[in-house]
Amino acid sequence: MAGQGAAAVSDPARRGIRFAQLGILTNVGLAITKLVAGLVGNAYVLVADAIESTVDIFSSLIVWGGLRFADRDPDESYPFGYGKAEAIAAAVVALLVCGAALGIAIEAVEQIRTPHRGPAAWTLVVLVGVVLIKWALSRRVHALGSTIGSTAVKADAFHHLSDALTSAAAFIGIGLAVLGGPGWEKADDWAAIAASGVIGLNGVLMLRASLGELMDRTAGADVLGAVRRAAESVAGVMRTEKMTVRKAGMVYRVTIHVQADPAMSLDAAHRLGGAVKGAIRAALPQVQSVLVHMEPYHPDEARFAED
Repeated sequence: MAGQGAAAVSDPARRGIRFAQLGILTNVGLAITKLVAGLVGNAYVLVADAIESTVDIFSSLIVWGGLRFADRDPDESYPFGYGKAEAIAAAVVALLVCGAALGIAIEAVEQIRTPHRGPAAWTLVVLVGVVLIKWALSRRVHALGSTIGSTAVKADAFHHLSDALTSAAAFIGIGLAVLGGPGWEKADDWAAIAASGVIGLNGVLMLRASLGELMDRTAGADVLGAVRRAAESVAGVMRTEKMTVRKAGMVYRVTIHVQADPAMSLDAAHRLGGAVKGAIRAALPQVQSVLVHMEPYHPDEARFAED
């Protein structure tokens, strides 16, 4: 079973991997362009931007691997599946983002302390192209991550966005250095520090989201509401309670208590539980498993619980 899961990649994972590959190719080209432009044009903030793009390459590789591993089918060793690998990949990407932010800030401080020439004006053209490319890529990747419910893909999108923000800050810093002339040579270094703060904040937000998933934080109200509505739409269900929904990679696992007629036979209760599972999975295809606990319905207890 494990072998089959590893070989046959699902459509959501395949789409996520395709965008990770696109991100790798894009970042390789941008990293080389920014590094050369930064060195030739004497703009450290562009060099810092190139470092960010290099980290993006590794983050996309991690997302690629995380999606492939998380997409494997459950087996005897991991009966709940490998979905957490996707959240682990997102956490690693977040740590890389934080590390890149710290490295950029340290080097920028060193550049501020060291006298140097101002950046070349033509580097602004490079930055405009970088901002447009990374902003567009970030939007497309984030839209896909939201569609397939992938924390790792959305983390990759945040990483692309942080690169766009770094480049925007670089544009402002170099623009000030060029317009200000002598005495403003360090404006792009201060811009690099500002950009590192934005990158670090994005890293912390990404890490918080991935850790929440690893610690089985409950799903959002939209998912919880959809699950409850689907369960209560089944004929014979009189009340639902004690519902838990947790995310594991790109899928959800549901546990729900269903109250029904106390006089119902065991066989009928079993069939009703199966109908509830089917209704939930039909309403939310991303739900991989549903555990239904059947209970007798008592009006007095229900009214007490509601009060």
